[in-house]
Amino acid sequence: MTIATPFMPLWQAAGFTKETMIQEAVYQPLKQDLSVVGLAPTGSGKTLAFGLPLLEKLVPGDGLQLLILSPSQELAIQTRDVLMPYAKAIDLGLQGVTGSANVKRQIEKLKAKPEVIVATPGRFIELLTANRIKLHDLQTIVVDEADELLRDPGLDQVREIVMASPADVQLGFFSATASPIMRELEQWFGQKPEWIDVRDQDHTQGEVTHYFIQSDRKHQVDWLRRLAHIDKFQALVFFNQNASMEKAAAILRHQAVKFGVLAKSGRQVARQKALTDFRQGKTTLLLVTDIAGRGLDIPKLPAVINFDVPKRHAAYIHRAGRTGRMGQPGLVITLGDDHDRRDMQKEFPEYVIKRGYMVDGKLQATPPTREQREKSVEKPVVAAKSTPTQRASRVDRPTAAKADTDKTPSKPHKKKRLRDQKNKGKRRQPTKK
Repeated sequence: MTIATPFMPLWQAAGFTKETMIQEAVYQPLKQDLSVVGLAPTGSGKTLAFGLPLLEKLVPGDGLQLLILSPSQELAIQTRDVLMPYAKAIDLGLQGVTGSANVKRQIEKLKAKPEVIVATPGRFIELLTANRIKLHDLQTIVVDEADELLRDPGLDQVREIVMASPADVQLGFFSATASPIMRELEQWFGQKPEWIDVRDQDHTQGEVTHYFIQSDRKHQVDWLRRLAHIDKFQALVFFNQNASMEKAAAILRHQAVKFGVLAKSGRQVARQKALTDFRQGKTTLLLVTDIAGRGLDIPKLPAVINFDVPKRHAAYIHRAGRTGRMGQPGLVITLGDDHDRRDMQKEFPEYVIKRGYMVDGKLQATPPTREQREKSVEKPVVAAKSTPTQRASRVDRPTAAKADTDKTPSKPHKKKRLRDQKNKGKRRQPTKK
């Protein structure tokens, strides 16, 4: 066990009994000031893997010594909250610096000269340029979710920060997936980090079942509503674009669904409240994009929903990694049409395994029995263009002409309408015998 004595009570109180593979593998290299690339599955404890050994090296009162960069405000705040108790245990100051927070309040807090800062790159550069932060004592920079953060414009921002730091600054790059640029770090940063990859050996993730619900586009929000009413159900809902997310949110506001939104344009207070409400179980769905949802840790999250099929293989892995963490079971549900299903079978064959069926208000992989179809008011979700309101009994029923009662009533003849208008209000005369 390599956990430092001051950290042990906090470690045990969190329910940890032993270190994960990534925590063991990077401990000594980080303590020895080596730059590293750390790759491990989602939910395997990467924050503590780099956080604890690096905190142990810091000296209280010596100014900023550790900088952790995150791709989103939510992940920065989450990392801050995870590491804060451990920093306090050894008398270190830790501050979060994120984009949409009150900059004057952040500047005021920086006067305390924290030894650790967790930041989003844009706001950090803003304060650095304004001479509100000094880097002459900086020892280590950690790039969390490195495959995402080293994409444009993040790459240029990270390089700007590294260039402004001492020449011998230690670098750490951590993620669950590796992007091509992570093989070119020496070219971009002038250092060749030690490559530590435990993804094939680490099995901390629980059993995750992957479902595909086939539906036309206009009925996907209906499926969100139906899934949200499954007993004890809760899910992060991923969208490819903010516009698509906002459109779905506008529809859900008129339905009996408790949900929150991590909107890119939202204020930090509103975004944080949405995330807190979701973590506390006050809402059933939390609508996010890939950046907002990257790295979020929601304990025992039952499910993840792909409202939009992810465009990149790595995006599917990171989305799916929000559920099934630390040995817990989970569900990944993807909504889409037959074209989406074919694309996913090609791009993500190891994940898209089962078609989903909604039976008796539950999601299952096997088709409903005849008895279940007779009782159910739901149609199996595998049928093309299926909608949640169609009856299961229609599945095996042959196509037939619609009943007269289903026909749209024809409009009355024009002459009859004119006659009715002319006679309107007149008393009907008795018929002569």
